Parts: sequence; C-alpha cells; structure tokens
Amino acid sequence: MSTEVSGMIECRPGARLWGPDDEDSVWHAAIDLFLLNNGNAYVALACLFGIRNYFGFHPLAEGRGFPGDVSEGLRIEYAAYGGPPDVHGTTWITWAELVAADWQEIDGSGTRSPESVAGDKTAWGPVWSVMRTLGELHGADHVRLVAWFH
Repeated sequence: MSTEVSGMIECRPGARLWGPDDEDSVWHAAIDLFLLNNGNAYVALACLFGIRNYFGFHPLAEGRGFPGDVSEGLRIEYAAYGGPPDVHGTTWITWAELVAADWQEIDGSGTRSPESVAGDKTAWGPVWSVMRTLGELHGADHVRLVAWFH
C-alpha cells in the first residue's frame, strides 16, 4: 500500500502587524500542496516528516499532530480526506524551522542529505518558494506547512 501526502500552506498576516497573541492574528489558508505538485518520493517524506523512514534521517517535523488553530480552509480540506479515521499521521512545520534546519546533515546510510532529497532543486522546490515568499511578507514564524498522510 502506498502513502500519499496532502496538505496546505497557511500564513498568519495579522501576527506581524498586531502580534501573534492578537485576536485578529489567525491562520489563513494560502495554497494546497496539490497545486504545487510536490511529488511523493518516500525518501523526501522520510526526511521531512519521518514517514517510512528506512533511510535513517532525523526528520524535520515528525508526528506533531493537527494544530488546534488551523484556518477554516485547511480544516475543510482535511475533513474532505476523512479526518483521523482515514488519515494516518498529521504534522506541521514553520518556514522559520525550515530555514534553521541543517540541510546538509547526512542520513543513516551516509549518502543522502535533506538538500539532495527535499531541497530547492527537487519536487519540493515550489513548496519552499511559496513559503519563502510568504515568510518575507508575513514573517518566517507566521508561515507553516500542515501535512497529512493517507
């Protein structure tokens, strides 16, 4: 059985303007991963999210669950996949965390790095480009990717 990834990039524009604790600093759905055609390479899913991690990566965002403060758009999209009964794992990561990650760390086999399997020059490049742009506009801590697996 294969594992597919779905998800959405969100941003919180009000947080940069009024602070993250302001009542108007809510998350907004930005773009569905489906539109960015990020591929389904298991080595990238292992590196990023710890899914099928037979490669020995230290995943960047493994098993964090579904954020309680997601946008309404993301909540609707997630529910369309059946939610927890049909989804096998959910996690999230901010653009700030992605920027701070060690993209050169080698996996357990000694042959792959996050940069080589999920970096800007891979199928994940468009995802990072959108997150980078939103991070420049709204702040890196106020942009996140929420992903789920089915």
